[in-house]
Amino acid sequence: MPVPTTDPSPAPALAPATAPRRARLSGRRATVDAVLRNSPLQPLFRLAATRRLAVLAYHGVDNPRVFALQMERLVRVARPVPLAAVEEAVRTGRALPPRSVLVTFDDGDRTVLTEGLPVLTRLGIPAAAFVVTDLIGGDQPFWWAEAAFLAAHGGTARSLADCPPGDAVRRMKTLPDRERRAALAELGESARARAPRQEQLTPADLLTLTRNGVAVGNHTAGHPCLDRCEGGTVRDEIRRAHDALTGWLGGEEPTAFAYPNGNLDPRADAELRRLGYRIGFLFDHRHDRLLPPHPLRISRLRVNSTTGRDRFDTILSGLHPAVHHLRGGS
Repeated sequence: MPVPTTDPSPAPALAPATAPRRARLSGRRATVDAVLRNSPLQPLFRLAATRRLAVLAYHGVDNPRVFALQMERLVRVARPVPLAAVEEAVRTGRALPPRSVLVTFDDGDRTVLTEGLPVLTRLGIPAAAFVVTDLIGGDQPFWWAEAAFLAAHGGTARSLADCPPGDAVRRMKTLPDRERRAALAELGESARARAPRQEQLTPADLLTLTRNGVAVGNHTAGHPCLDRCEGGTVRDEIRRAHDALTGWLGGEEPTAFAYPNGNLDPRADAELRRLGYRIGFLFDHRHDRLLPPHPLRISRLRVNSTTGRDRFDTILSGLHPAVHHLRGGS
């Protein structure tokens, strides 16, 4: 699967000279979003969406105010469902109710607990968080955040020789996993500064999430792109995360998985089946059916906590994803 055009990974800070260009791009996007939301197609897509499953794929909660507005909008126009309801639909063969929406978070950013959970609890919205287990309980940054910082601070690597710093993470996601790890090490050795530490969720935090309506699922141990890994690495990444989560969650084995970067891999699919996983999620910016036909390959919609009202509404309706894919987005 190609690297998504909407890259969730943090980018290095923009230089001041690029700020005007960034503002112009933001303004143009806002105009396009408003045109789409007020187009005659939006009501048609909204009607069609009532018969589809929308799985929203967030990462952190960078803007709590906008996230709260999104969730308040969600409870007005849709039917938030828990992860267990999707698993039950798959198990029984009975479709979810119309307008069903599942809220998910990838990676396990701590803001899901500190900023997202209070909003979800207040509104009674269930959710699911897919966590990178090697980082739980520590302060190691996500590898893509570390790589972006190092590249922006003069870090270089042989496999990134012709790559602008701002594109380093995107390039690294296309490398064989051994080369990605080597590139990250080289960036660390050559950069002018070390990447800042990042406080991560703890095992106790995971229990807090589960006790308050946020199911916790497997997102591998270290978040490599599985289709770039050797077979033994694929199995190890899934199994280590599975075992760690089982221990932290009181012996309850996880049964839901989200592919890192959305990159589907048949070896991972087979391993998940062996471990008894019931559902798995992509990152392909599509709706799915109310009874997903491929339980380990359920589509999700890309969204973040800074997404404006116009785009949020057209993502929910399916109009934005349709235009995105029509324009060649992956």
